[in-house]
Amino acid sequence: MPRMKQEMLDHFLQQPHVGVIATLRQDGMPYTVPVWWLWKDGYFWLTGTYSRVWCKQLMHDNRASLCIESGPPDTGHVGVDGTVEPFELPDFDIWPISRELAEKYVGRGDPANAEAVEKFFENMKTEPRLLFRLTPDVTRAIDMRVYRGKRADREHQERTASS
Repeated sequence: MPRMKQEMLDHFLQQPHVGVIATLRQDGMPYTVPVWWLWKDGYFWLTGTYSRVWCKQLMHDNRASLCIESGPPDTGHVGVDGTVEPFELPDFDIWPISRELAEKYVGRGDPANAEAVEKFFENMKTEPRLLFRLTPDVTRAIDMRVYRGKRADREHQERTASS
Protein backbone atom coordinates (compact mmCIF):
# COMPACT_ATOMS: atom_id res chain seq x y z
CA MET A 1 0.00 0.00 0.00
CA PRO A 2 1.28 3.47 -0.71
CA ARG A 3 2.25 4.85 2.63
CA MET A 4 1.46 8.46 3.15
CA LYS A 5 4.54 10.62 2.72
CA GLN A 6 5.52 12.57 5.82
CA GLU A 7 4.60 15.94 4.26
CA MET A 8 1.11 14.68 3.41
CA LEU A 9 0.76 13.04 6.84
CA ASP A 10 1.71 16.27 8.61
CA HIS A 11 -0.85 18.19 6.53
CA PHE A 12 -3.53 15.50 6.99
CA LEU A 13 -3.16 15.52 10.77
CA GLN A 14 -3.72 19.29 10.94
CA GLN A 15 -7.06 19.11 9.13
CA PRO A 16 -10.39 18.92 11.01
CA HIS A 17 -11.25 15.40 9.86
CA VAL A 18 -13.56 13.60 12.26
CA GLY A 19 -12.10 10.41 13.68
CA VAL A 20 -13.75 7.27 14.97
CA ILE A 21 -12.43 5.88 18.23
CA ALA A 22 -12.83 2.22 19.08
CA THR A 23 -12.91 1.37 22.77
CA LEU A 24 -13.63 -1.93 24.48
CA ARG A 25 -16.78 -2.83 26.38
CA GLN A 26 -16.41 -4.80 29.59
CA ASP A 27 -17.36 -7.98 27.69
CA GLY A 28 -14.53 -7.31 25.19
CA MET A 29 -16.73 -6.24 22.28
CA PRO A 30 -15.59 -3.08 20.47
CA TYR A 31 -17.53 0.17 20.68
CA THR A 32 -17.06 2.96 18.16
CA VAL A 33 -18.02 6.62 18.19
CA PRO A 34 -16.99 9.69 16.17
CA VAL A 35 -14.63 12.08 17.97
CA TRP A 36 -12.65 15.24 17.51
CA TRP A 37 -8.92 14.79 17.99
CA LEU A 38 -5.79 16.91 18.09
CA TRP A 39 -2.35 15.72 16.96
CA LYS A 40 0.19 17.43 19.18
CA ASP A 41 3.74 16.54 20.22
CA GLY A 42 3.46 12.94 19.00
CA TYR A 43 0.13 12.18 20.68
CA PHE A 44 -3.55 12.26 19.78
CA TRP A 45 -5.58 14.26 22.30
CA LEU A 46 -9.33 13.73 22.74
CA THR A 47 -11.77 15.45 25.03
CA GLY A 48 -14.92 14.01 26.47
CA THR A 49 -17.15 14.06 29.49
CA TYR A 50 -17.29 11.59 32.34
CA SER A 51 -20.81 10.50 31.35
CA ARG A 52 -19.93 9.45 27.81
CA VAL A 53 -19.80 5.71 27.25
CA TRP A 54 -16.46 5.76 25.42
CA CYS A 55 -14.87 7.80 28.20
CA LYS A 56 -16.10 5.36 30.84
CA GLN A 57 -14.74 2.48 28.79
CA LEU A 58 -11.32 4.12 28.45
CA MET A 59 -11.20 4.64 32.21
CA HIS A 60 -11.81 0.88 32.61
CA ASP A 61 -9.57 -0.37 29.74
CA ASN A 62 -7.03 2.01 28.24
CA ARG A 63 -6.64 0.25 24.88
CA ALA A 64 -8.04 2.09 21.87
CA SER A 65 -7.88 2.50 18.11
CA LEU A 66 -8.48 5.74 16.23
CA CYS A 67 -9.48 5.77 12.56
CA ILE A 68 -9.32 9.01 10.57
CA GLU A 69 -10.45 9.11 6.95
CA SER A 70 -10.96 11.88 4.46
CA GLY A 71 -12.20 12.33 0.93
CA PRO A 72 -10.85 14.82 -1.61
CA PRO A 73 -8.69 16.79 -1.68
CA ASP A 74 -6.83 14.97 1.14
CA THR A 75 -8.10 11.48 0.37
CA GLY A 76 -6.41 9.29 2.90
CA HIS A 77 -6.63 7.08 5.92
CA VAL A 78 -4.74 7.18 9.20
CA GLY A 79 -5.30 4.47 11.76
CA VAL A 80 -3.59 4.11 15.11
CA ASP A 81 -3.71 1.51 17.85
CA GLY A 82 -2.43 2.38 21.26
CA THR A 83 -3.13 3.15 24.86
CA VAL A 84 -4.66 6.21 26.45
CA GLU A 85 -3.94 8.08 29.61
CA PRO A 86 -6.61 10.28 31.22
CA PHE A 87 -5.79 13.84 32.26
CA GLU A 88 -8.13 15.42 34.77
CA LEU A 89 -8.66 18.62 36.68
CA PRO A 90 -7.29 19.82 39.06
CA ASP A 91 -4.05 17.87 38.51
CA PHE A 92 -3.83 18.84 34.82
CA ASP A 93 -5.08 21.99 33.11
CA ILE A 94 -7.25 20.48 30.37
CA TRP A 95 -8.40 23.82 28.97
CA PRO A 96 -5.55 24.86 26.65
CA ILE A 97 -5.78 21.63 24.64
CA SER A 98 -9.59 21.69 24.80
CA ARG A 99 -9.49 25.20 23.35
CA GLU A 100 -7.18 24.04 20.55
CA LEU A 101 -9.76 21.36 19.70
CA ALA A 102 -12.52 23.99 19.58
CA GLU A 103 -10.38 26.21 17.37
CA LYS A 104 -9.58 23.31 15.04
CA TYR A 105 -13.16 22.10 14.56
CA VAL A 106 -15.29 25.19 15.17
CA GLY A 107 -12.82 27.85 14.07
CA ARG A 108 -11.42 25.94 11.11
CA GLY A 109 -8.65 28.50 10.71
CA ASP A 110 -11.09 31.29 9.88
CA PRO A 111 -10.92 34.42 12.08
CA ALA A 112 -14.59 35.05 11.23
CA ASN A 113 -15.41 32.06 13.44
CA ALA A 114 -13.73 33.51 16.57
CA GLU A 115 -17.02 34.31 18.29
CA ALA A 116 -18.38 30.81 17.60
CA VAL A 117 -15.17 29.30 18.99
CA GLU A 118 -15.46 31.39 22.15
CA LYS A 119 -19.11 30.41 22.71
CA PHE A 120 -18.36 26.74 22.11
CA PHE A 121 -15.33 26.82 24.41
CA GLU A 122 -17.25 28.58 27.19
CA ASN A 123 -19.92 25.87 26.97
CA MET A 124 -17.22 23.17 27.16
CA LYS A 125 -16.07 24.66 30.45
CA THR A 126 -19.52 24.10 31.99
CA GLU A 127 -19.29 20.33 31.44
CA PRO A 128 -17.54 17.68 33.58
CA ARG A 129 -14.70 17.27 31.10
CA LEU A 130 -11.42 15.40 30.88
CA LEU A 131 -8.74 14.75 28.27
CA PHE A 132 -7.29 11.53 26.96
CA ARG A 133 -3.83 11.30 25.46
CA LEU A 134 -3.58 8.44 22.97
CA THR A 135 -0.04 7.16 22.50
CA PRO A 136 0.23 5.40 19.13
CA ASP A 137 1.87 1.97 19.27
CA VAL A 138 0.97 1.11 15.67
CA THR A 139 0.25 3.65 12.93
CA ARG A 140 -1.12 3.04 9.46
CA ALA A 141 -1.18 6.00 7.07
CA ILE A 142 -2.35 5.40 3.52
CA ASP A 143 -2.47 7.98 0.74
CA MET A 144 -5.67 6.95 -1.03
CA ARG A 145 -4.98 9.42 -3.85
CA VAL A 146 -2.48 6.94 -5.27
CA TYR A 147 -3.77 3.63 -3.87
CA ARG A 148 -4.72 1.15 -6.60
CA GLY A 149 -5.56 -1.85 -4.45
CA LYS A 150 -3.50 -4.86 -3.46
CA ARG A 151 -1.52 -6.59 -6.20
CA ALA A 152 -3.65 -9.74 -5.90
CA ASP A 153 -6.82 -7.65 -6.31
CA ARG A 154 -5.42 -5.88 -9.39
CA GLU A 155 -4.32 -9.21 -10.93
CA HIS A 156 -7.78 -10.70 -10.31
CA GLN A 157 -9.46 -7.66 -11.87
CA GLU A 158 -7.19 -7.91 -14.93
CA ARG A 159 -7.93 -11.64 -15.35
CA THR A 160 -11.71 -11.19 -15.07
CA ALA A 161 -11.71 -8.15 -17.37
CA SER A 162 -9.95 -10.07 -20.15
CA SER A 163 -12.25 -13.15 -19.84
